[in-house]
Amino acid sequence: MKPLSRHPLLFGTACVILVGGALYGCSDFLENAAAPQGTLDDKTLATRSGVEGTLIGAYRTLDCTTATNSDWGCAASNWVWASVASDDSYKGSDGSDQPPINDIEGYHWGTPNAESYLNTKWAQVYEGVVRSNATLRLLKQVVAASSEIPAADAASIEGEALFLRAHYHFEAFRMWGRIPYYREDDTDFRKPNLSSDEVVTELLADLDAAIDKLPTSPRNGQKGRATQWTAKAYKGRVQVYAGQFAAAVTTLQDVRSNGPYALQPSFDQVWSGFAEYSNGPETIFAYQASVNDGEPNGDNGNWGERLNFPYSGSHFGCCGFNQPSQNLVNFYRVDAAGLPLALSAPGSWNASNANMTAATVPVVDPRLDWTVGRDGVPYKDWGPHSSTGGWVRDPVNGGPYSPKKNAHEKASNAEQLSGGWAPTQQNSINIHLFRYADMLLLLAEALIETNDLAGATAIVNQIRARAGVAAQGPGTDRATMTVPINSPSITWAVYRVGQYPVFPNQAYARDAVRAERRLELAMEGQRLFDLRRWGIADVVLNGYINGVGGGAEETRRLYLAAAEPFAAKHALYPIPQIQISLSRVGGQDRLTQNPGW
Repeated sequence: MKPLSRHPLLFGTACVILVGGALYGCSDFLENAAAPQGTLDDKTLATRSGVEGTLIGAYRTLDCTTATNSDWGCAASNWVWASVASDDSYKGSDGSDQPPINDIEGYHWGTPNAESYLNTKWAQVYEGVVRSNATLRLLKQVVAASSEIPAADAASIEGEALFLRAHYHFEAFRMWGRIPYYREDDTDFRKPNLSSDEVVTELLADLDAAIDKLPTSPRNGQKGRATQWTAKAYKGRVQVYAGQFAAAVTTLQDVRSNGPYALQPSFDQVWSGFAEYSNGPETIFAYQASVNDGEPNGDNGNWGERLNFPYSGSHFGCCGFNQPSQNLVNFYRVDAAGLPLALSAPGSWNASNANMTAATVPVVDPRLDWTVGRDGVPYKDWGPHSSTGGWVRDPVNGGPYSPKKNAHEKASNAEQLSGGWAPTQQNSINIHLFRYADMLLLLAEALIETNDLAGATAIVNQIRARAGVAAQGPGTDRATMTVPINSPSITWAVYRVGQYPVFPNQAYARDAVRAERRLELAMEGQRLFDLRRWGIADVVLNGYINGVGGGAEETRRLYLAAAEPFAAKHALYPIPQIQISLSRVGGQDRLTQNPGW
């Protein structure tokens, strides 16, 4: 296992099991409301090292662990829940592999197959809640019994655990809206749902408490730990989700003006295996991935992402999931001013059904080729992507494109060297759970809703200026992988990124910011959550399937003709029935199902 001093926020599998054994697993914690069972208990762990280890265990649950990895619903990136279930990507691979994702992609969320994945996500987020609350309980015991933990460290530990508890509940809130909220002094976990508004109140209370406790820089200088600024930025995120726009402006402007964050100098540095870009200025909160750290199976790498690489004709060898949609690829087309064609030509931007290969030389936003692997275009520094050369498992089923952000560069040495399943797909690229560009665009939204259109325009243009700094280059080494967007070495696209004049009205401003979020955050597990909170998911996703901008996915991927219409019930995912059953007291369910399910 990697020593704590080298990678502070990861324990190997053995340590995760130890923490989980002490705390009891989420799969049955609703059923067992009595004291935890097992060889370890709170008294055994009531030491400084026990508190610190339990806190590390709470961080570790951000991605799939041995306690929650029964399928891919536990992935930190939410690729199943917010990318495949939106217009960003198809399940990919072939039709027979991981069939539950077929039902999720087709909006058949009430099936037993879909429930298996939903229950994995529920288990993952509430495992994180359990571990966060266990940290708080242990901390109280140790502080009450001795001076082993200095006051400043005790405050920071408490703040980190409170922040993590808020994060995990926020993840559940984005999925299910009406959720139970658990605190460290709960003794019966068969709690009823809160309303969505009540959940927001609880989230903000935890984040305010975390802000009060946390230092302004990571404890012990260990990047990846939550700080006061992490919690403040997250508070603004929750306020935007809740429609508290004036409050969000106050919160997020403070972070923007006084916090430690900034955009990476160029877009290629945001998702990268190169060590010098890890935890850069854009990182607000990320799953801290690690490989070659002594964990023999590579499980500290990006376990939840390992399906999402090009197939056997490539270096990666497997598995061809989470393939970008034709709709997404077409969305990167731009007009003569370098602005999204989807805004200036709403009736035709999506008309092309053709594979956008290098030979077509499209006029596009350069972020396309840092986000999507397409034929004939260099795939970072691994050589040209080739769907006909085996890089795509089944182009008829999943289309010709591959995901790219989660893939490491050859020159980065970020790949697992050996051990475990498919080490070529295990890497140390951190998974951004919240990054500064995302925060800025949330601030732009809040500014629009408070009628500061000039301020929102400036933010969007700042992000677009960064997008224009660098493009995918032709090289198979680091020196030539990144080039200026007008480099003569680029033969597979014409890249263009324009600047907006001041937004003329709120309606146009909303459309522009929403477009920018898709261009900037595509394939990052944000899209469905955005569409639902904007209240436009039904219009956008039914258009995606049946026809929008001149193209329809039901004619591109024929299996999508069987997709359910996106309806009011899809505003929230269904709560897993097994969790409702486990909440039963005296023959009555404490948890109630979401409307329509």
